Amino acid sequence: VQLQAFGGGLVQAGGSLRLSCEGSGFPLDYYYIAWFRQAPGKEREGVSGISSSGAGTYYVDSVRGRFTISRDNAKRTVYLQMNSLKPEDTAVYYCAATRIYRGNYYVHEYDYWGQGTLVTVSS
Repeated sequence: VQLQAFGGGLVQAGGSLRLSCEGSGFPLDYYYIAWFRQAPGKEREGVSGISSSGAGTYYVDSVRGRFTISRDNAKRTVYLQMNSLKPEDTAVYYCAATRIYRGNYYVHEYDYWGQGTLVTVSS
Protein backbone atom coordinates (compact mmCIF):
# COMPACT_ATOMS: atom_id res chain seq x y z
CA VAL A 1 0.00 0.00 0.00
CA GLN A 2 1.44 3.33 -0.98
CA LEU A 3 0.43 6.93 -1.38
CA GLN A 4 2.86 9.24 -3.08
CA ALA A 5 2.50 12.98 -2.92
CA PHE A 6 4.50 15.20 -5.21
CA GLY A 7 4.43 18.52 -6.99
CA GLY A 8 5.63 20.83 -4.24
CA GLY A 9 8.24 23.48 -4.75
CA LEU A 10 9.19 27.11 -4.31
CA VAL A 11 6.84 29.71 -5.73
CA GLN A 12 6.33 33.44 -5.30
CA ALA A 13 3.25 34.80 -3.61
CA GLY A 14 0.38 34.89 -6.08
CA GLY A 15 1.71 31.91 -7.98
CA SER A 16 0.29 28.44 -8.50
CA LEU A 17 1.25 24.83 -7.93
CA ARG A 18 -0.52 21.55 -8.55
CA LEU A 19 0.02 18.72 -6.13
CA SER A 20 -0.63 15.11 -7.08
CA CYS A 21 -1.30 12.10 -4.90
CA GLU A 22 -0.94 8.68 -6.48
CA GLY A 23 -2.19 5.55 -4.77
CA SER A 24 -1.22 1.94 -5.27
CA GLY A 25 -1.87 -1.36 -3.52
CA PHE A 26 -5.41 -0.53 -2.42
CA PRO A 27 -8.69 0.40 -4.13
CA LEU A 28 -8.23 4.16 -4.10
CA ASP A 29 -11.55 4.69 -5.85
CA TYR A 30 -13.34 3.50 -2.69
CA TYR A 31 -11.53 5.94 -0.43
CA TYR A 32 -12.08 9.50 0.68
CA ILE A 33 -8.86 11.40 0.04
CA ALA A 34 -7.76 14.43 2.01
CA TRP A 35 -4.91 16.86 1.85
CA PHE A 36 -3.36 17.97 5.11
CA ARG A 37 -0.56 20.42 5.72
CA GLN A 38 1.84 21.05 8.53
CA ALA A 39 3.78 24.26 8.93
CA PRO A 40 6.83 24.46 11.20
CA GLY A 41 5.78 24.52 14.83
CA LYS A 42 2.13 23.97 14.03
CA GLU A 43 -0.24 21.04 14.15
CA ARG A 44 -1.23 19.18 11.03
CA GLU A 45 -4.46 20.59 9.63
CA GLY A 46 -6.94 19.33 7.09
CA VAL A 47 -6.96 21.54 4.02
CA SER A 48 -9.24 19.84 1.53
CA GLY A 49 -10.93 16.53 0.86
CA ILE A 50 -12.85 14.72 -1.84
CA SER A 51 -15.30 11.86 -1.75
CA SER A 52 -14.66 8.58 -3.54
CA SER A 53 -16.84 9.58 -6.49
CA GLY A 54 -15.58 13.14 -6.59
CA ALA A 55 -19.05 14.54 -6.04
CA GLY A 56 -18.32 15.90 -2.57
CA THR A 57 -15.51 18.27 -1.69
CA TYR A 58 -14.39 20.17 1.35
CA TYR A 59 -12.11 23.17 1.84
CA VAL A 60 -10.91 24.84 4.98
CA ASP A 61 -11.91 28.51 5.05
CA SER A 62 -8.37 29.76 4.54
CA VAL A 63 -8.04 28.11 1.11
CA ARG A 64 -11.61 28.14 -0.19
CA GLY A 65 -11.77 29.93 -3.53
CA ARG A 66 -8.04 29.50 -4.13
CA PHE A 67 -7.55 25.72 -4.03
CA THR A 68 -9.39 23.10 -6.07
CA ILE A 69 -9.35 19.39 -5.35
CA SER A 70 -10.14 16.80 -8.00
CA ARG A 71 -9.56 13.15 -8.70
CA ASP A 72 -9.11 10.79 -11.61
CA ASN A 73 -9.87 7.32 -10.34
CA ALA A 74 -8.80 5.72 -13.60
CA LYS A 75 -5.34 7.17 -12.98
CA ARG A 76 -5.55 6.49 -9.24
CA THR A 77 -4.61 10.10 -8.64
CA VAL A 78 -5.98 13.01 -6.63
CA TYR A 79 -4.94 16.57 -7.42
CA LEU A 80 -4.82 19.79 -5.46
CA GLN A 81 -4.62 22.86 -7.66
CA MET A 82 -3.35 25.76 -5.58
CA ASN A 83 -3.72 29.27 -6.96
CA SER A 84 -3.08 32.70 -5.49
CA LEU A 85 -0.63 31.19 -3.06
CA LYS A 86 0.27 33.12 0.07
CA PRO A 87 3.31 32.88 2.35
CA GLU A 88 1.04 31.41 5.02
CA ASP A 89 0.41 28.44 2.72
CA THR A 90 4.01 27.37 3.27
CA ALA A 91 3.99 23.87 4.75
CA VAL A 92 4.61 20.22 4.08
CA TYR A 93 1.51 18.89 2.34
CA TYR A 94 0.37 15.32 2.88
CA CYS A 95 -2.32 13.30 1.22
CA ALA A 96 -4.21 10.71 3.22
CA ALA A 97 -6.89 8.12 2.58
CA THR A 98 -9.74 6.84 4.68
CA ARG A 99 -12.26 4.14 3.81
CA ILE A 100 -14.90 5.65 6.07
CA TYR A 101 -15.17 9.43 6.10
CA ARG A 102 -16.71 10.60 9.36
CA GLY A 103 -16.76 14.28 8.52
CA ASN A 104 -13.59 15.00 10.42
CA TYR A 105 -9.98 15.67 9.71
CA TYR A 106 -8.51 13.84 12.67
CA VAL A 107 -5.17 12.36 11.76
CA HIS A 108 -5.92 9.04 13.45
CA GLU A 109 -9.00 8.46 11.28
CA TYR A 110 -6.94 8.17 8.11
CA ASP A 111 -5.62 4.75 7.11
CA TYR A 112 -2.87 5.59 4.65
CA TRP A 113 -0.54 8.57 4.32
CA GLY A 114 1.76 9.89 1.66
CA GLN A 115 5.26 11.01 2.48
CA GLY A 116 4.64 14.74 2.17
CA THR A 117 5.76 17.34 -0.31
CA LEU A 118 7.12 20.75 0.67
CA VAL A 119 5.44 23.90 -0.58
CA THR A 120 7.30 27.15 0.03
CA VAL A 121 5.71 30.46 -0.88
CA SER A 122 8.00 33.47 -0.84
CA SER A 123 6.74 37.00 -0.27
